[in-house]
Amino acid sequence: MKITFAASQKATSGVVVVPVFNKNSLHGAGKQYWTDSKGQLAAAAKAASFTGEADSSLPVFLPKGSDVAGLFLEGVGEQDDFNAELFAAKVLKQHRTGAHKTITLHLDGLDLTPEEQASAGMGARLAGYHFFNYRTKLPEHSETTVTTLRIIVDDPTKARAAFKQFYGPVSEGQLLARDLVNEPSNTLFPKAYAARLKKMTELGLKVEVLGEKQMTALGMHALVGVGLGSQHESQLVVMKWLGGKKDEEPVCLVGKGITFDTGGISLKPAPGMWNMKADMGGSAAVVGAMHAVALRKAKANVIGIVALSENMPDGKAQNPGDIITSMSGQTIELQSTDAEGRLVLADALWYAKEKFKPRAMVDLATLTGAIIVSLGHEHAGLFTNSDKLASAFEDASKASTEKTWRLPMSPAYDRLLDSPSADMKNSVAGGAGSITAAQFLQRFVGDIPWVHLDIAGTATHKEPSKDPRFPNFASGFGVRLLNQWIADQYES
Repeated sequence: MKITFAASQKATSGVVVVPVFNKNSLHGAGKQYWTDSKGQLAAAAKAASFTGEADSSLPVFLPKGSDVAGLFLEGVGEQDDFNAELFAAKVLKQHRTGAHKTITLHLDGLDLTPEEQASAGMGARLAGYHFFNYRTKLPEHSETTVTTLRIIVDDPTKARAAFKQFYGPVSEGQLLARDLVNEPSNTLFPKAYAARLKKMTELGLKVEVLGEKQMTALGMHALVGVGLGSQHESQLVVMKWLGGKKDEEPVCLVGKGITFDTGGISLKPAPGMWNMKADMGGSAAVVGAMHAVALRKAKANVIGIVALSENMPDGKAQNPGDIITSMSGQTIELQSTDAEGRLVLADALWYAKEKFKPRAMVDLATLTGAIIVSLGHEHAGLFTNSDKLASAFEDASKASTEKTWRLPMSPAYDRLLDSPSADMKNSVAGGAGSITAAQFLQRFVGDIPWVHLDIAGTATHKEPSKDPRFPNFASGFGVRLLNQWIADQYES
C-alpha cells in the first residue's frame, strides 16, 4: 500500500475520511465539509444522532458525478485523547476490503507533530496486513484492496521526512517479522531461514552464517545440542550494520529462533502444538529490527544474532539428565529438553559478548509460558542487570507503544538453578519460571549491560485483538521497541 502526504486539497477519487470530535467539532480543512454541504451534512448528522462520540461513524454517500464516492465522518471523542496512528489503523481496517482503492484521510489543523502525522502511515500499514501466502482460494472480502492512502497534513515535507526516516522502515520491519512468524516450519527450518537472511546483504547488511561444524569447534554444545534430534542442521546467523563511528562499540540484539518446538524428549502435549512454529518470534523481532535499521540507515553500530534450531524427539536427541558444556565452559544439567530456548541463547549471548564486546545486549525470546500467566498478552516481561537500561527501555516502551514490565532478579532466585551434578540446571520446577529463566541467561552475559525480553505473550495473539493494528496471530512485537531504543540512546 502506497502512503503519501499532501497539503489540503480536494480529493479526486476514492473516499474521504475526516475525524470529528465531540459535539461535531471539526478542525482545519475538515470544516469545509460542513460549509460546502449548505447545511445538508449538519442535518444528516442531526438525523443520525451523530455527535462525534468515540467509535461512532456517519457515512455520507454522494450523488453520481461527485469527485469522490463518499465522505465518512468518524467520531473520535475528545481531541486530547486523539491518536493519529490508531485512528488511521481503524480507518484502514474499516475500508481495507471495500470497493475503493484510494482513501484520503484528513489530519490537518489538529495541532499534531510531523511525527504523529507520520505514525498514521505506520498504523495503516499494520492494520492492512494479512498472510495468505498458502491460500489457493481467499475468503470473500479478506484481501486488502486499498492501494493508496493519502494523508492530508499541515506540512507534508516534514511528515514525509518523518515517515521515511523512521515509521516507514520500522513498519516494513514489523511486517517482515510477522511474515517470518507466520511461515510454517516445513518452509522455515534453520537452513532455509538462514538462506533468507543472507539476502539481507541487499540492504547493506553484512551477513555471516555459522553451521554446526563451526559452532561445535567454538564449543557451542548448548546450541548445537538442541537440534541433535532434528534432520535440519542448526545455524547461527550474524547480521552487522555499521552505521556509527568506526571504533564505537556496537549494541547486540540476540534472538531465540526455535523454528519448531516439540519439547524434544520432554514432549509437549498435542493440543496447540501447531503454534510452536512461532517459537522463533524472538529471532523474527531481531531480523525485523535489523531490516528497519538498515532501511533507515541508522547512525549506530548494531549487531543482530539469531540462534536457529529445531527441537525434535529422536534417537539422537538429548535426554533429561544429560550434562552439556556451553561455549562459556559452564556445564548444564538438562532437567527438561523443553527448556531449550535458554540453551541456544546461552551460547549466542556468550558469542556476542566475546566476539563483539558490545556496549549493551538485548535478547528477545518466546521463552516461558509463565510470563503469560503473569502478564497475559499485554506486556513483555523485562529483566535486566542495569537500572540505566531499564529506564531507557521504559522510555522506549512508552514512545513505541510496545509495552514492557520489569520483573525482579536476585541471588535468591539464582540459587534455584543450583545442580548437584553440574554448574547449573536448565529448568526449575515450581514457581518463578520466567525469573529463573532470566537468571539462567544472566550467567552468560558477564558484566555487559543486558536486557532480556520474554515475549511469549506478546509475539502472538490467539484471540482477536481490539487494537486494529494487530492480526490474530503474529504481531511482530519488538521491532519498534528496539528501533526506538537505538534511535533514542545511540543516534540522538
